[in-house]
Amino acid sequence: MIFDIRQTTSYTYASTVSYSRHVLRLTPVDRPGQRVHASALDIEPAPVGRREGADFFGNHMTWVALNAPHDHLVIKVAARVTVEEAGEPDLFGASPWETLRDDVFMTSNFEGLSPAHFLFASRQVPLDPEIRNYARESFPPGRPVLDGAVELMRRIKQDFVYEIGVTTVSTTAPMSFALRRGVCQDFAHIMISGLRGLGIPAAYVSGYLRTAQTPEDITLQGANAMHAWVLVWCGGSIGWYGLDPTNAVHAGTEHVTLAIGRDYADVAPIDGVVFASGGQKIDVAVAVIPVG
Repeated sequence: MIFDIRQTTSYTYASTVSYSRHVLRLTPVDRPGQRVHASALDIEPAPVGRREGADFFGNHMTWVALNAPHDHLVIKVAARVTVEEAGEPDLFGASPWETLRDDVFMTSNFEGLSPAHFLFASRQVPLDPEIRNYARESFPPGRPVLDGAVELMRRIKQDFVYEIGVTTVSTTAPMSFALRRGVCQDFAHIMISGLRGLGIPAAYVSGYLRTAQTPEDITLQGANAMHAWVLVWCGGSIGWYGLDPTNAVHAGTEHVTLAIGRDYADVAPIDGVVFASGGQKIDVAVAVIPVG
């Protein structure tokens, strides 16, 4: 499936900003099953400095600095990306979760996407005992790791309410777990905390969902905005596999990956420092249109 992606993020400031610096993670990169044909990132007002690079996990990063007074900032992303259908693996072909846990703790691979980096607590995903006990119900002894992860994903979809506005980007997994409600970021954090609490590596993915084209199209929750889901490490035969707890679906051709990290703090699309007083208003518009 080929998609044209358009995202516009607009900031309106309550007072004039004299200087700002930003880190942007808004440019998709080639990954297994995903190919980027073209991409562009436009910023207005034009930054006085701009640098491109990659982080430890292989995500594309853009560092910008603005030193002219401004009361608004508009960041536009345009990209064409192909996503290939990976197919659903055999749920019972993955290793038993206890075997996988023991193997990962013995690994000597510490590259960017090694499962070793996605085992422990991170800034927004502590290893909460209540979440661990909730996840454990899906992992009786000897159960294949992917089979248990799929059940956990479906339980989160069933037990939690999707509600915009009850959490923020800084909400941690235990906070949203106690609320039993939140958005895609929260559900991904809860699932990651539960899996890691059992010794199963899990990563956070930011990206996009396909935009519905007709009223008859099924619209997944989280479409028309940035979305988040989970990668679960299933062992060498399967590797990383994507699961979307917000929609209780496998991450397939309708999911476009933007960045991968340990939690939202690793992949925040726009970070930075603004020298100004007062608040700011943010508007985000996203369209992911299939073109072939």
